[in-house]
Amino acid sequence: MANSSSEVITCKAAICWGVGKPVTVEEIQVDPPKATEVRVKMLCASVCHTDITSTQGFPGVYPVVLGHEGVGVVESVGDQVKSLKEGDVVIPTYIGECQECENCVSGKTNLCLTYPIRLTGLMPDNTSRMSIRGQRLHHVLSCATWSEYMVADVNYVLKVDPSIDPAHASFISCGFSTGFGAAWKQAKVESGSSVAVIGLGAVGLGAISGAKMLGATKIIGIDKNEMKREKGEAFGMTHFINPGDSTKSVSELVKELSGGRSVDYSFECTGVPPLLTESLEATKVGTGETIAIGVGTEPIVPFGIGSILYGRTLRGSVFGGLKTISDLSIIANKCQKEEFPLQELFTHEVTLADIRKAFELLKQPNCAKVVIKM
Repeated sequence: MANSSSEVITCKAAICWGVGKPVTVEEIQVDPPKATEVRVKMLCASVCHTDITSTQGFPGVYPVVLGHEGVGVVESVGDQVKSLKEGDVVIPTYIGECQECENCVSGKTNLCLTYPIRLTGLMPDNTSRMSIRGQRLHHVLSCATWSEYMVADVNYVLKVDPSIDPAHASFISCGFSTGFGAAWKQAKVESGSSVAVIGLGAVGLGAISGAKMLGATKIIGIDKNEMKREKGEAFGMTHFINPGDSTKSVSELVKELSGGRSVDYSFECTGVPPLLTESLEATKVGTGETIAIGVGTEPIVPFGIGSILYGRTLRGSVFGGLKTISDLSIIANKCQKEEFPLQELFTHEVTLADIRKAFELLKQPNCAKVVIKM
């Protein structure tokens, strides 16, 4: 493989050619980085629910090189890149932070106007550094981690300590951090409060972890998979609800566990439309706050007006409200110091060549995260 930043690299990558089409691992060409870009040799990646929806129509650009969670080493840099050098360990992000635009300085949102989420699957100059047999390939958002090499704009990567566990670094590049940030930065969970988390995948477990850090005293995890009880407890869950064990609704079960008063905060992490209403109904009248995190392929079903009419708040969340430089760097530091039990997430591992197996593993009840070794 070439090491010169001026040469095209041929490598393997996982590609989806269209909605519902099988994922194939093929040889692609990765161009050298342009002025403000870095080319990254991936160390490992992991599978997030958004990778599955990327094969089902979100955001709808094909052919696409999959993957947006991962960690790698900078192989080469563009001539205007000053903040990174060859050999730096980095994780990709799909949100940038200029620290100067109206949104960045407002303190109200993590959605930077200068470096926005890239739904086009292309670089900021609307071109691609990836191709196959002369045909342009797209990214998932701003990166493509299921490839041995990828190129990203320097404003969409974060340098991390090289001693960080690669698998754990991959987990915090999206899933876990999204949930953690939703509790920390979006809801700003208060000490002594009560919390309900619907869906105990990496995102939900991150929300539990964030709520615990902030001092929530009652943290209710909800999942139809009984095996998630142990995972939830490892991250700080105090109570568990399996909706399959009762004919009552999720919101009723949460109400029973909270002395009939419901909870202060709820986090909907599944993207299943009817559960948004349940998540709202599970919070207190007048003051309850629901953070919608899960992304599904179905349109959201209109919720009962009473769910929100009685003073509850519903907020959407992208990347848990985390800013790349200001906030994700703090999580990365905590990860490097092993302050989170992220080993609990690492349940399965596959090679890039065997990527299709990852989709089958995710259907198994004991599967939390699948790590892809490059």
